[in-house]
Amino acid sequence: MKILFAASEAVPYIKSGGLADVMHSLPKALALRGHDVRVVIPNFRRINSQLRAKFQYLGAFHINMPTKNQYAGIFSHDLDGVTYYFIDNEYYFGRDQLYGEFDDGERFSFFCHGALRLMDEVGFYPDILHLNDWHTGAAAPLFMDTYQWRDEYKDTKLVFTIHNLKYQGIFPYSVMKDFLGLNDSYFTYEGLEHYGSLNFMKAGIQYSDEVTTVSRTYAREITYPYYGEGLHGLLLHQKGKLSGIVNGIDYEDNNPATDSNLWVNYTASFPERRLENKKAFQKSLGFEVDENIPMLGMVTRLVDNKGLDLLTFIFEELMEEKIQFVLLGTGEADIENQYRLFQEKYPDKVSVNILFGDNLARKIYGSCDIFLMPSRFEPCGLGQLIAMRYGALPVVRKTGGLADTVEAYNRYTGKGTGFAFENYNAHELLYTIKDAIYHFNNKENWWKIVKQAMEKDLSWKESAALYEKVYEK
Repeated sequence: MKILFAASEAVPYIKSGGLADVMHSLPKALALRGHDVRVVIPNFRRINSQLRAKFQYLGAFHINMPTKNQYAGIFSHDLDGVTYYFIDNEYYFGRDQLYGEFDDGERFSFFCHGALRLMDEVGFYPDILHLNDWHTGAAAPLFMDTYQWRDEYKDTKLVFTIHNLKYQGIFPYSVMKDFLGLNDSYFTYEGLEHYGSLNFMKAGIQYSDEVTTVSRTYAREITYPYYGEGLHGLLLHQKGKLSGIVNGIDYEDNNPATDSNLWVNYTASFPERRLENKKAFQKSLGFEVDENIPMLGMVTRLVDNKGLDLLTFIFEELMEEKIQFVLLGTGEADIENQYRLFQEKYPDKVSVNILFGDNLARKIYGSCDIFLMPSRFEPCGLGQLIAMRYGALPVVRKTGGLADTVEAYNRYTGKGTGFAFENYNAHELLYTIKDAIYHFNNKENWWKIVKQAMEKDLSWKESAALYEKVYEK
């Protein structure tokens, strides 16, 4: 099967969130299953410079949008059995920010045009064109309008994956006329119109043959008003083509047995070795070095929907426990400042790192005992998957992919891979953390749970097979 993914980012080239991880590991998993898989992303300025030096220039063309004629270059690079293409335009992509620019509607209209033109330019006519998130949503009606009528594309089907419904790409009507070049028949309630504006996410949902999202629970949740971000009615109407497939993680990239960021490598057969990492980490942070003190960790964007508001509410009460806490992430200034204050107040047991660094993230995964993800909503989440792979037991709220991937520990059966609470409530979170600490203090039982978490199959093996079934359908 020939599959072309279109997305805005991909590891190891450029990353701002979990979408980038998926655009590396899912294509790689499908390629290993014998498919011809290719990926197209924008050639952003911030792409890894060492990898950029290896790009091959394939040529260029011009994209005629109604109000502009723009150059588009094509570069390529092969990685892990997958061919990656990069659409180049200095004006649109030669910026410091990936998103949040005043002309994002224009920029990603250009990218949607470019991703479709690429197929002709490189002579690759896919069986499946797999679009991802709002940045590529407008490619679906463009394909239906201009490409599906041609013999080369008569068998091409479109799949659209919602990675996070909160971000939809909402722009004025003028973007459709001036840059997409679609006529007014598309600007209806049944088409691209959404409360008087153009909605790229809605475009992908309406005009694709199948719609997926990144967990079974999230696929159900987004048909309800609380999670549906204004599109719940549409998604409920389209539920016949909506399915949820949980993300996996790349087991080569996320492997405590080989990870060079750790002081000591270890496996599920002897997870107690991770205590050596914990003690080295405690020393590096200036904490008391004691393997019996539970260490809690978070690697997250610092925004309220990640549960930081809940944690803030109970933080002083949590500090009454003999624990240590490590936070890594960036986000909203008021949350960053709040956690800096916590570090100033408790410097011997709280470490707050307002940055993003993969090296430090791996140390947290490989050293902490308990990993916090108390999200308000979480389409899938990768942090809890990596944490379990590394033997840090997650404390999560039962929502989205967190509900699908973390089996709450049952003290009667002994089964489970973490700890979970139901309602978005600060004291439910506090109770669940204290419950995790209680079990941490029962060392024999704790290591059984850690081993169960590390042995859980979190790879792309099963999920890649489920994507195959969607493609075959």
